[in-house]
Amino acid sequence: MRNIVIVGLGGFVGSVLRYLVSGWVQKLSGSALFPYGTLGVNVLGCLLIGLLGGWAENVELFGPSVRLFLLLGLLGGFTTFSTFGYETAELLRDRELLPALAYVGSHLILGLAAVTFGYALSNLR
Repeated sequence: MRNIVIVGLGGFVGSVLRYLVSGWVQKLSGSALFPYGTLGVNVLGCLLIGLLGGWAENVELFGPSVRLFLLLGLLGGFTTFSTFGYETAELLRDRELLPALAYVGSHLILGLAAVTFGYALSNLR
């Protein structure tokens, strides 16, 4: 139960930060057409999970609870794309090229298909 609370608190903080940072970046861009806010959050989340995950693994900077809060909770709430990027990079570091390509391809294809299907279902009357 303790771990669930830790992840949940991190997720709350990450979600609030996503809302604030995304809105700020979108406003700075001056664009109403391209979602720069989402792109900015996703790229920043990937940078942060790479940095923090690397520190956690290579320097053993964080204990298990801090890892849960930062990597799963905060960055998971900030953007799940960061986890996707980290896991893909992990496959590539392990020289698992085909699984990495399959992972990326399946996320893109299945994710876009699921959004399209969900949207189509929402229009059924």
